[in-house]
Amino acid sequence: MARAAELDDLEDWVGRDPAGRSARAVEIEQDAAADGDAVSQMRARLIQADAAERSGELKAAAEAMWLINEWAHARGNRYLIARSHLLLGRTYRNLGDVAALLEHAVAAVEALEDTVPPRRRLPYVVKYADALTETGSIEAARERYRQAEELARHSTDIRDRMLVLNNHAYAESLAGEPERAWDVVRRMRATAAANNHRLDPNDLDTVASVQIALGHYDDAEQTILVAISGYPDGPQEADSLPEFLLTLATTRRMQGDLPNAQDTLNTCRDQCEAHGHGEILVRVMQEQAELYAAAGDFANAFAEHKRFHTAEKEVISAAREAQARSRQALFEVNEAREEAEQFREQARRDPLTGLRNRRYVDEQLPGMIEQAARTGAPLWAALLDLDHFKRVNDQCTHEVGDRVLIEVARLLIDAAPVGGFAARLGGEEFLLVVGGMDGEQVAGYLDRVRAGIAGHPWGPVTGELPVTVSIGADAAMPGSSQAELLAGADAQLYEAKRTGRDRVCVDAGAVERTRRVGSGRG
Repeated sequence: MARAAELDDLEDWVGRDPAGRSARAVEIEQDAAADGDAVSQMRARLIQADAAERSGELKAAAEAMWLINEWAHARGNRYLIARSHLLLGRTYRNLGDVAALLEHAVAAVEALEDTVPPRRRLPYVVKYADALTETGSIEAARERYRQAEELARHSTDIRDRMLVLNNHAYAESLAGEPERAWDVVRRMRATAAANNHRLDPNDLDTVASVQIALGHYDDAEQTILVAISGYPDGPQEADSLPEFLLTLATTRRMQGDLPNAQDTLNTCRDQCEAHGHGEILVRVMQEQAELYAAAGDFANAFAEHKRFHTAEKEVISAAREAQARSRQALFEVNEAREEAEQFREQARRDPLTGLRNRRYVDEQLPGMIEQAARTGAPLWAALLDLDHFKRVNDQCTHEVGDRVLIEVARLLIDAAPVGGFAARLGGEEFLLVVGGMDGEQVAGYLDRVRAGIAGHPWGPVTGELPVTVSIGADAAMPGSSQAELLAGADAQLYEAKRTGRDRVCVDAGAVERTRRVGSGRG
């Protein structure tokens, strides 16, 4: 019992002293092995992996977490299943895979038993709220943060309430709601003051980010400098210091202190490259472009922005690959549990548009490809990408951009044929899976989809800006994989973009193959 209680404490606050708590976990693991206590052994190993991830050893940490996850699945240990998914979500997020963050957050909540006390449930609900925020569903996230605040009231540790309030404030800031974020910051500061609690570096980083959003750049610089000075004593998450440095560089640029801003950004870049912080490094490129522009060096600003755009695409691509690799380990919980059923459905839906998401695609499309190979019926994958969508966000607002995505999703739902489905893969990219049509039929069908989007009355939403879509399609071949099918569709999408946009390109070889199939049946 004493061992379990100590493991609880180590799990809760690894970030306060990663090296020290990891060393203690090694000792507990050895003692547990001597006693034949395998569960405690695995919990202790997971604490060591947690500490390693916070110290920047992301790949090694992920490998250890997966091994423990597999061990827990094999033995039906739901607590370790949940705990490993919780940590895997954070690890993959730090590797730039935000989609996997949501998958693991949902899997972690699914695995928790109803008997878990509120205080132990808290970090899982917070991480789920964080994941919803980062995948663009702030309304759903707010509800989870409210639930987390209620759970935190059961704790006597003020740090639990600070965790919830800090993450909620950051979420509102990330969603472009600085006034809402500042309201949460005020509550966080008041709660800390009432309990004689000093805000830690991560809390201060959030405060600084909100101050930047409100235009209080001098205040933000002073806040983040305090956070950086306190970093060795604060929670040691692997991405904390580069995040602080990126925030500091931004505050200095906004005040016109370009030399110091550049020095700070260089240090941040070095940290990212040394420890593999892919997602942060992409934002470093974006900030570098802003710095060049602020200095009047528009040629370098343009070149850096192009590098940023390319890197952003690469991060998204890597996230998709990681998502496919991790899918096989996700745990399916009891079908009868109503709450778990809701979580499962949410995990397979894009929170913004309600369309199926990449997880659903990864689960369903391989089986559809195999069935098409057995029956000989054509199966098509069509990738759709909104043309010049960045102009909508830039010239209108991100809220208008979201409305466009939601309306396009509605049009795709209406257009999806029986036996197929529509999905959002991320950003402005969508997927239609279509079965039973030959090449000429699918080309006509997709062109009607294209025309329906282009001809939709967009004026009340985007004003003078048109909304069009480019579409690329390919058909599955016998023995082909999901990756090969989507790669073929992506090549056709590239061709549609290259030849002028607002058009459909279908693989000529696939058209010929499906024509022969149709003729053979006749």
